[in-house]
Amino acid sequence: MGKIKKMLGIALTISMTIGIFAGCANSSTPNQSDDSKNQVKQQQSSENKEKHYTFGYTCMTMNNPFFQVLEKSIRSEVEKNGDKLITTDPAMDVSKQIDQINDMITQGIDAIFLNPVDWEGIRPALEALKKANIPIINFDTEVKDMDYVTAYVGSDNKNAGKVCGEDLVKKFPNGGNIVVLDSPTMNSINDRISGFMSAIEGKGFKIVAQQDAKGDLETSMKLSEDILQANPNVVAIMGGNDPTALGALAACKAANLDKVLIYGVDGSPEAKAEIAKGGQFAGSGAQSPKQIGVKSVEVGYKILKGESFEKRIPVETFLINKDNVSQYGTDGWQ
Repeated sequence: MGKIKKMLGIALTISMTIGIFAGCANSSTPNQSDDSKNQVKQQQSSENKEKHYTFGYTCMTMNNPFFQVLEKSIRSEVEKNGDKLITTDPAMDVSKQIDQINDMITQGIDAIFLNPVDWEGIRPALEALKKANIPIINFDTEVKDMDYVTAYVGSDNKNAGKVCGEDLVKKFPNGGNIVVLDSPTMNSINDRISGFMSAIEGKGFKIVAQQDAKGDLETSMKLSEDILQANPNVVAIMGGNDPTALGALAACKAANLDKVLIYGVDGSPEAKAEIAKGGQFAGSGAQSPKQIGVKSVEVGYKILKGESFEKRIPVETFLINKDNVSQYGTDGWQ
């Protein structure tokens, strides 16, 4: 009987030992390791998908409908990705713009969409952004120090001025006296005026006045009133943007000079409404703030995600006049 109990004990011990080894065999260490790796990968993938960005937006003034539409376009693209846009308005004050950019750096922006009040005076802000390693998407108006800029998105401004000049030459093949209202601190307007000048060169036009209208309707109207009093025989006024052109138009109407042709650049709803009347607002070198906004955001995300991108992204410009204004409408931007 003792022998039987002893044999049963040995058998039980062997059975338990086999069970332990079987249990170890069923708990595969490699499979556990693979599961852990998969969980880490899924977690990392989830974190990458959930990463959100904060962008800054600054333009020379939010008092211009062009920049209002552009900001809205950028905001729409950014927010639909669940990201944030901080917008500031320096109101044509470069010192204020620099201070606002420094504030945005402190707030931890990941990238900035920047249009300078003063293409030269903005440099301290560019230096601060570079020091903070924040990409700069410069739009519409180039800064002078383009080495600081990560990417530039803007209209073909020279062509926008050129098409206005070409239209003027068609209407006055023998030339005449003209007025140019520019804005030297805004390089986009510099380019437009340069394109306009190239189109009228050698065509018999004489510039009787060229002054800085600061891209502003009120400033342009006051300047134009004074210029027209001294030069009532001008055939046309070229404005660096549509607000400038609309100011000149108001001055002409006040002086009953309804034969003076007006040109601008933007293709704004207000300008198109005047062009559609078939009056003296002859044309606008049209651009698309909506497309500038969309393309700016596209390149912004490529930069932040480490993808390849184009350094310069041009947006098409063309002339809107009475012959084609109906194609674009007068109640919004193209």
